[in-house]
Amino acid sequence: MMNSNEILKLINDYLDHIRYDRKPEGLYEPIKYVLSLGGKRIRPTLMLLAYNMFKDDPQSILPSACALETYHNYTLLHDDLMDNADLRRGHMTVHKRWNANTAILSGDSMLVLAFEQMAQCREDKFKEIHTLFTRTALEIGEGQQYDMEFENRNDVAEDEYIEMIRLKTSVLLACATKMGAILADAPVEDAEKLYQFGEKIGLAFQLQDDFLDVYGDTKVFGKAIGGDIISNKKTYMLINALALADERQKSVLQYWLDMPDPDPQEKIAAVTEIYNEIGINTLANDKIQSYFQEGMLLLDAVKVSDDRKQEMLAYTREMMKREF
Repeated sequence: MMNSNEILKLINDYLDHIRYDRKPEGLYEPIKYVLSLGGKRIRPTLMLLAYNMFKDDPQSILPSACALETYHNYTLLHDDLMDNADLRRGHMTVHKRWNANTAILSGDSMLVLAFEQMAQCREDKFKEIHTLFTRTALEIGEGQQYDMEFENRNDVAEDEYIEMIRLKTSVLLACATKMGAILADAPVEDAEKLYQFGEKIGLAFQLQDDFLDVYGDTKVFGKAIGGDIISNKKTYMLINALALADERQKSVLQYWLDMPDPDPQEKIAAVTEIYNEIGINTLANDKIQSYFQEGMLLLDAVKVSDDRKQEMLAYTREMMKREF
């Protein structure tokens, strides 16, 4: 079996050697640029690790795995445009380096290329893989729409938020693990357990992102702390704080939510203090651990020997071990 580092090298080598021989270059250059910026390659790695639990030639499904990475980066390209973000992984975003029209058109082409790459899977698995990929792509768009709608609502409930992040983030991880199992001829029950495993790990991963945006170390987390607080983003943290706050705490939170141009550091400190009073940090950590443990139980239930699960287990633990 291959370990996650060996698999990551396979993925990066494959992506580095993809050639787009079509023209005009102005359409494809931003695509090559986006894919060259690196990243953790979590989704294709999960797909190859899932495959490798059942079969020993994960390199055989690299086109399909890298289709997921192409698709994921397409969503990031459009997210950056929608958020008017300046940087992605420390580099200029496509709409800043080129322009908004280029970002839209190159992003659309990335989506088509992802489906083209996915179609290179085994012919006898194509219908099942295509159906799963299409459903996942639609769900991610649905999750993004919910996220946008939440920006204008002050009554978002926890279960709505969980469903939004399941759609926006978790289903692509679940798709990756199930696809790997399908292409490895895994039993249907095991493929479904791996889908559910990916969902739970995805929820834990996104909730940890919420947590780290408040309580993380900038040097470890890789971005400035408090961005969600500054932008009034409806996160697990804020939703629960508003639901659990007493009258004084709710008044303080509302004061900072309504302030049009606050001092960023003052706002972060004040909101974090309310979170600490309510115990939002403990609540969030408990939820993260709950989803993580549910995922571990699902992985444990997959009917392969424990030694075949070790690389997936180690990789998943490493994903979640982002120091606070």
